[in-house]
Amino acid sequence: MWDWFVNFLTQVLAFLANNCGDWGIAVIILTVIVRLLIMPLMTKSTASTARMQALQPLLQEIQDKYQDDPVRMNEEMRKFQAEHNFNPLGGCLPMFLQMPIFFALFTVARNVPENASFLNIIPHLSQSVTGAIATSGWRGAAVYIFFDVLFGVMTFVPMIMNLRTMTDDAQRQQSLLMGLMMGGMMIWFGIQVPAAVLLYYDTSAIWQVIQQQLVTNRVMEKVKAEEAERLQNQPVKVDVVRKERKPRPKKKG
Repeated sequence: MWDWFVNFLTQVLAFLANNCGDWGIAVIILTVIVRLLIMPLMTKSTASTARMQALQPLLQEIQDKYQDDPVRMNEEMRKFQAEHNFNPLGGCLPMFLQMPIFFALFTVARNVPENASFLNIIPHLSQSVTGAIATSGWRGAAVYIFFDVLFGVMTFVPMIMNLRTMTDDAQRQQSLLMGLMMGGMMIWFGIQVPAAVLLYYDTSAIWQVIQQQLVTNRVMEKVKAEEAERLQNQPVKVDVVRKERKPRPKKKG
């Protein structure tokens, strides 16, 4: 099944390359097609994440209230999730579903022909940064290094964009450090893969930034506003705890 899926994407890439006349453009087109196909999943994931953030203060209240009674806490958490149709894994499921597509595209991008190029900007899409340095020197490998660094930068940018939604300074610093580490790791990873893979990841990362700016942030704000309005219009529940009546002492006869 997996080999069939990879072969199918490979044939699609070859078809695009034969029709547009450039393997690099074909990689970009295929990446855009896949991103368009999974866009509904990403929108659903974004909405689920926004709902989770809106409900987080109420979940925290339950945890604080019953921190000394784990059994009651779990019971109240289950009631809360059922009442609000809340699924903590709702935001993760679309991500898991799209991972096979990304791994398959990674394999497909590695299998481009040796003479495949990208508009003569990248002469050999099958060559890596380290391979280009070994055969052409640092100057000849400059374009490969540029696309590798671009990959790291575009990995870092979405994390920077998320900082403006954070109010806690410690959390902002931690996210900034994590972003720098992720960007550095991606650059290190990128020097060892073929340029076709870099082109695929660069296109996908640029798409992610644009989507986050034009779609994701708007969906987050809309869902959070709707959830806040729904919670505000909910009837107030009074948690009444009845005291147990002690049996009256029997009168002595």
